[in-house]
Amino acid sequence: MVIRSVTARVLLLATLWSAVALVVIAVVISALYAKSAERAFTDLLRAQLYNVINSITIGDDNSLQGNPQLGDLRFSQPETGWYWIVEPLGTFAATPLSSSSLGVSNIAVPSILNVPFNNRYERFYPTYDAFGNHVLVAETEVVLDSDGRAARFRVSGNLSVVDSDIQGFTRNLYIALVVFGVLSLIVNGLAILFGLRPLADARRALERVRQGEVERLEGEFPREVQSLTVEMNALIDSNRRIVERARMQVGNLAHSLKTPIAVLLNEARLLDKPQAEVVRSQSEAMQAQVQSYLNRARIAAQRESLLARTEAEPVLERLIRVMRRLNPEKTFHLDIVTAGLLLAMEQQDVEETVGNLLENAARHSETEVRVTVAPAAAPDGTDGVRRNWVEIVVEDDGPGLNPDEIKEALKRGRRLDESKPGTGLGLSIVGEVTREYQGRFELTRGATGGLKAILTLPGTAKDAA
Repeated sequence: MVIRSVTARVLLLATLWSAVALVVIAVVISALYAKSAERAFTDLLRAQLYNVINSITIGDDNSLQGNPQLGDLRFSQPETGWYWIVEPLGTFAATPLSSSSLGVSNIAVPSILNVPFNNRYERFYPTYDAFGNHVLVAETEVVLDSDGRAARFRVSGNLSVVDSDIQGFTRNLYIALVVFGVLSLIVNGLAILFGLRPLADARRALERVRQGEVERLEGEFPREVQSLTVEMNALIDSNRRIVERARMQVGNLAHSLKTPIAVLLNEARLLDKPQAEVVRSQSEAMQAQVQSYLNRARIAAQRESLLARTEAEPVLERLIRVMRRLNPEKTFHLDIVTAGLLLAMEQQDVEETVGNLLENAARHSETEVRVTVAPAAAPDGTDGVRRNWVEIVVEDDGPGLNPDEIKEALKRGRRLDESKPGTGLGLSIVGEVTREYQGRFELTRGATGGLKAILTLPGTAKDAA
């Protein structure tokens, strides 16, 4: 799954890296501490071993004598795993000495082949005592007098002390690292959000441009984002120039075609009636088609500028007033579900699309035409750039059309009722303008049986307070 959010990507990578780093740190520190604790324990046993050696002598009766004072009560408490033992070697037949904690038991001595002495003539080996304690034994052999009499000295310590110390340290270390990791993630998250905030500011500035509140990206941005805002402002300026140039060219072309078409219509009055009707109808159709293609060129030029917007309510009210004056015998209803709806379209395009639908509805209705305006969901297949959409429904109480007739009516220049005036271009023009704005135009049968036209047009948000 691809994560499309930059913030989510950075947070995820920071979290994964922090987790891996903390685990590695925990393992390394635990291992280092374990080695240090074991080394300290070995050094303690070595020190206790030499304390015992310094405390033992051979008496006048050729016996081992001495009472080592090791400063640790565990050497006097039974079954603790802390013992010292002195055993004569060779022909020296004295009685062995041991700490009171050992009692009458003993600790097995491994062979030198299995556990050899080191260069200091010491050896350390783990084993178990008679009470099941896991102990570490420090051992050496020392010559006690000039006659060569020697003894084996051993001191043992309970390894559970080292294990519990390591476990306690590891537990505290993990708790500390977890707390540190959580706090680090919070701090990293805040730092990342703060660092990426200029991108959010740039997005909001661009959104204000899209909604028509301002004409350029405004605000103070860091150096990394400033170049992007400069390029975006340059693009907006370029689009604005394209729009103005297209409007000027459309005006020039419309003006240049206006006079020839008017001449043709005027000359048609001088011709015989059959020829005059043909010339007049074809000139009107040519005029409508030229205007339609000019509108498409103009819309294509300004559609991506994202600056056009028209308030729906006053435009529709004005169209309804005109239709009431032209059709006094019919009733026109306007229902605005949500006040203040804005269309991301040029006003003349709104008037042309809705005006064509109103003319068509007035022409074929029996008594009334109803217009409903409300927010709508985005049509299928839109690019998702605009967040708001507006639905305009024009419904009449006329005879309506069946599905085959609807398909035929949407074709350019097709008129299903030749008895009514018109060029047959109105519905096709509505569809073309709507598609240019990436909207949707649909014809269906209404609740009263008449024709129901549904326009889904791009909208924009109301001005921010």
